Amino acid sequence: MESDFQMTTISNETLVELAKYDTPTVCNVIELFNIRPQNTGYMDHSIMSCFPKFPPMVGFALTSTFRSMSPPNSKDVYGSLDMQLDLFDQLPGPPIIVFQDTDEPTAAATFGEVMCTTYKSFGAKGLITSGTGRDLDQVEAIGFPTFTNGTTCAHGYCHIVSVGTPVTVGGLPVYQGDLLHGDLNGVTNIPVEIASEIPGACAELMKAEDIILNYVKGGNITVQGFKEAREACVDVIKDIGKKLRNE
Repeated sequence: MESDFQMTTISNETLVELAKYDTPTVCNVIELFNIRPQNTGYMDHSIMSCFPKFPPMVGFALTSTFRSMSPPNSKDVYGSLDMQLDLFDQLPGPPIIVFQDTDEPTAAATFGEVMCTTYKSFGAKGLITSGTGRDLDQVEAIGFPTFTNGTTCAHGYCHIVSVGTPVTVGGLPVYQGDLLHGDLNGVTNIPVEIASEIPGACAELMKAEDIILNYVKGGNITVQGFKEAREACVDVIKDIGKKLRNE
């Protein structure tokens, strides 16, 4: 087991505020900071929400690797789950369990009702796996967000191989303690140094986008009117970006 990450203080108030905004809006705001390439920092289309109607999920990555094709060395297939739970209190805030399924192709489900109920009972906010899941009716009933690459009815030789190690899920490198945000649109990470500024910027960005939305929904629209609304929106967004970048 490895666990080597920097503790970062992010207030619970910030986490609550982040959960009020959809993931695409969060991604748009991160772009305005210009601190990473715009085609990085998020999981690709292979990772999808099992429950699209659930609200946004926000929490800190607890990373693990998983296999189910071959039997584990130990007969205690849930033994490493104890290691995960022991790390919950070491994270900067509520965990999101992140699994990289190392079987290619996926052999069986990463999770089911028992695992998800356990994680939620100990305070986890959700689970992401590059593999598959099962017991979706039961997991939905407990209100636990999960993101997968599909479903599988059986658990095979399921076991957790490592805990706290860097993983790659949906093309995104994920490290222990990363701040994650996900909803029906997908999952992104949030650079912790800008996390507290994102909720306010999301509200401003949505107001800017309303310039276009209110115009095209208002009736009696023209191409010239749309152009003017679009330009006004762009100008406001540019100003938001300058403010976020302290320009």
